[in-house]
Amino acid sequence: MFATDLTKNKFQSNDFPADLFAAIKELKKELNAVILAHYYQDSDIQDIADYIGDSLGLSQKAAATNADVIVFAGVHFMAETAKILNPDKLVLLPDLEAGCSLADSCPPKEFAAFKADRPDHIVISYINCSAEIKAMSDIICTSSNAVKIVQQIPQETPIIFAPDKNLGRYVMEQTGRDLVLWEGACIVHETFSEKKIIELKIDHPEAEIIAHPECEQVVLRHADYIGSTTALLKYSQQSSSREFIVATEPGIIHQMQKQTPNKQFIPAPSTNNCACNECPYMRLNTLEKLYLAMKNRTPEITISEQIQKAALKPIQKMLELS
Repeated sequence: MFATDLTKNKFQSNDFPADLFAAIKELKKELNAVILAHYYQDSDIQDIADYIGDSLGLSQKAAATNADVIVFAGVHFMAETAKILNPDKLVLLPDLEAGCSLADSCPPKEFAAFKADRPDHIVISYINCSAEIKAMSDIICTSSNAVKIVQQIPQETPIIFAPDKNLGRYVMEQTGRDLVLWEGACIVHETFSEKKIIELKIDHPEAEIIAHPECEQVVLRHADYIGSTTALLKYSQQSSSREFIVATEPGIIHQMQKQTPNKQFIPAPSTNNCACNECPYMRLNTLEKLYLAMKNRTPEITISEQIQKAALKPIQKMLELS
């Protein structure tokens, strides 16, 4: 596999240009490409990207781009979303193994049966899901617009919310709606230790705890602010606090530190003494793989026309409601 070969160091340093940043910029001109990167990517990838954002921002940027090639430095479902919005463009993902534990927690066959048992419900799916799940949905949402979208659904309309149970519970608390939740979750956002966060807060009493709504309720209840990655970034800039305990994937801290270098950002610790708060899928993408993807025009994201058309409708609905 593409990912495995590079991970095992099959490619040596002399396989790459001395200045990868310059080489990638040259390929970008040659391909008329745009590089989109999620906040959870390595700092080098964030620095070379044309646009950095969260799921909603990246979706909007993908929908609006005039580039011939979209290089998506993120995970598989994000690149799929770009392809759904741009079926005639070449969409590249540096590593096809860059999946998503949350998307994987909602297998299409099982979800189809779950939906069939509730024929009177509409389906609102978090964008962190596969193209097949999007195709079975009525509306897609992101962490930044989920509350707003649910609030626009008539009270008498029952809702299935998939696949993230933690975001779903947060939306229920914010809207007062009773949602039928699919029991999926993100491995990163479920690893944060409530005990260790409290210990950090004791050591840093002036620090604000800011958290992503994919976190478990035991973590969210300690948060001073809850929001999407973009919302957390904006809040850290606007807040008068000088210290923040950040309960989301720590890749976002690179942008926080760039925007406000005089503030301190402390990644929330996981339950074990490991780097479990780093998404192992996001981190599969590297600058070297991004260069190779552009040079070789592969790995390419492909989606069947049937799935593409079915998945496009709920994404467009989300963009309309946002």
